[in-house]
Amino acid sequence: MEDEEAEAVLKAVGRQIKAWREAAGLRQVELGAAIGYGEEMVSSVERGRRVPKPDFLDRTDEVVGAGGKVSAMKADVERARYPKNVRDLKKIEDESTELGSYTALYIDGLLQTREYAQALYEMRRPAYTEEEIDRLVAARMARKSVFERVPRPEITFVQEEVTLRRPVGGMMVLRQQLEHLLEIAKLRHVTIQVMPTDREEHAGMNGQFRVLKSRGGKTLAQTTGQLYDRVLSDPQDVQVLEMRYGMIRAQALPPQESLAFIKDVLKCET
Repeated sequence: MEDEEAEAVLKAVGRQIKAWREAAGLRQVELGAAIGYGEEMVSSVERGRRVPKPDFLDRTDEVVGAGGKVSAMKADVERARYPKNVRDLKKIEDESTELGSYTALYIDGLLQTREYAQALYEMRRPAYTEEEIDRLVAARMARKSVFERVPRPEITFVQEEVTLRRPVGGMMVLRQQLEHLLEIAKLRHVTIQVMPTDREEHAGMNGQFRVLKSRGGKTLAQTTGQLYDRVLSDPQDVQVLEMRYGMIRAQALPPQESLAFIKDVLKCET
C-alpha cells in the first residue's frame, strides 16, 4: 500500500471479513465460489493486500449473513482505494471556494473523461498494473464531485491549445473529451479558456499549476512536475502564482471565444 492510513483501513476490513467468513463456517475457496471471486482474491482481501470492490462486499455480506455490517464498510474502503496524494488533493478541492488551473500538457484532471484518464495512465512508464490503473482512474473520477457540491465554488481553467489537439487515447477519445469540455463549460460556476499557441506573451512558460482559495481565506497553490506534485502554502510563493494565473487568464482567449475555438477544433477532428 502507498500509505499507512489506507493500509490500516484495508487490514481492519480484511479482519472483519475473515471473522464473518469463519463464523459462517466457510473456507476462502467456498466464499469465493459463492460470491463469484477466486480464492486468491478472498485471501488477498483478508490480508489487506487488495482493495475489495463494492460488489465483493455486498455479496460477502449476503453470503455470510452479516446483516449489512460488511456492506457498511464500503465508504471506508472507497476512501482507502485512492492514493494518499489524491485523497489530500480532493480534500483541498472540497474545501475551496475558488479553484484556478493552468494546464499545458493534457486536459486538466477535473475535466477528463474516464476514457481519457484511462489512456493517460496506460501510457505511463514504468507501466502501472491494471489494478493500479483502475484505482487511479476511479480516484480521478471521484474528484469530479467538486462540480456538484453546494455552495458552488468558482472554477476556472486555462488549457493550452495543444492539449485540445493531442489525440490521447485515439481520435474517438479526443472527440468525446472535447465534447465533454463543452458540456462542462455550460455550468455557470465553471469557466474554460484556451491559450492559443501563437501567443507571443505568455506568463505560464515555467509550467502548469493550480491556485486554490479556501473558505477560511487561505490560498494554496499546487505545482506539477515529472515525479512529484507539490502543494505550496508560503504566502510569497502563492502570491507569485496568483499573479501569474491572472496574467495567463488575461492573455488567453476570452471564455466565449475559447468555446468557439474548441468547437472549431472538434469540427476539424470529426
